[in-house]
Amino acid sequence: MRQRTVAIPWAAGYGLARTLLALGTLGTLAFSDSATLFREVATVGQYPLCRGVTSAGAFCLVSPDHFETMRWVCCALLLIAASGWLPRFTAIPHAYVAFSVFTGISIPDGGDQITWILTLILVLVAIGDPRRWHWQPQPTEPSSNPALALIGVSAITMARIQMSVLYFQSCVAKLPHAEWADGSALYYWINNYAFGAPDWLRPALNVVVDTPVGVATLTWGPLVLEIVLAAALLLPQKVRWALLPAGIAFHLGIAIVMGLWSFAFAMWAGLLLLLAPYGHDPNLLRLRRKKPRPAEPDHPVNKTPANEPVHA
Repeated sequence: MRQRTVAIPWAAGYGLARTLLALGTLGTLAFSDSATLFREVATVGQYPLCRGVTSAGAFCLVSPDHFETMRWVCCALLLIAASGWLPRFTAIPHAYVAFSVFTGISIPDGGDQITWILTLILVLVAIGDPRRWHWQPQPTEPSSNPALALIGVSAITMARIQMSVLYFQSCVAKLPHAEWADGSALYYWINNYAFGAPDWLRPALNVVVDTPVGVATLTWGPLVLEIVLAAALLLPQKVRWALLPAGIAFHLGIAIVMGLWSFAFAMWAGLLLLLAPYGHDPNLLRLRRKKPRPAEPDHPVNKTPANEPVHA
């Protein structure tokens, strides 16, 4: 009977994605107090709404007087998840906090939604992860439970498809709008006083968007990148590696211009899952320890030439 091998999904690559997701949510909770996160929205009501499924969120389990305490408890859980310690046991609390933030705060953005979806998917990867830290190298021994490895690889595949569809929808949804079609959209976004560029950056960006070529490049460039990222699963791995820095820079630019940092962290995690191969291990631990350079011998060592036989 023909045997099929399953890739081992547990490596530092997917661990880095987990850390980025945790740090994005941690930034939202740590740098915003409860009065900012939970407030009344016109025609909707006071947040958290605590209706239906959303009533299971962490901030629906306590009274408003204890929102601050719960906020810091969630921050502690996110720090543990971001550290990479025991991913098998921290993945579910991490996903629960992401769900609580997305469904509980008054004005969640797309990054909070993406974070919730990806952390939920990555639970299926982490539950089979046998390592103490998700920064450790990939296990060298074959998985004792191939079913868990298959579930993990399948979950990463789901995350990849999710990111591909997300980029496709993001590109196609812009095309019917005249500002994106004629290449002028970024002029209006940069000069929008609610969501546009900060005051210190706007003059420099206006030098670019005030020219037809500059504004068209800044408007159509993201559309091209998004549609290429949507098709990344069909491209060779070397092309995917080339797309990774482009995607990281793209979302860094959005974060700087529009202040959407939690969105950037979520998309960076999604890019790693989309573009890196299964079980990718960037060997991050080697950055912490440098191998000592071998000392030069005091006297030259006689070596047998490669073209001469070695005699016993």
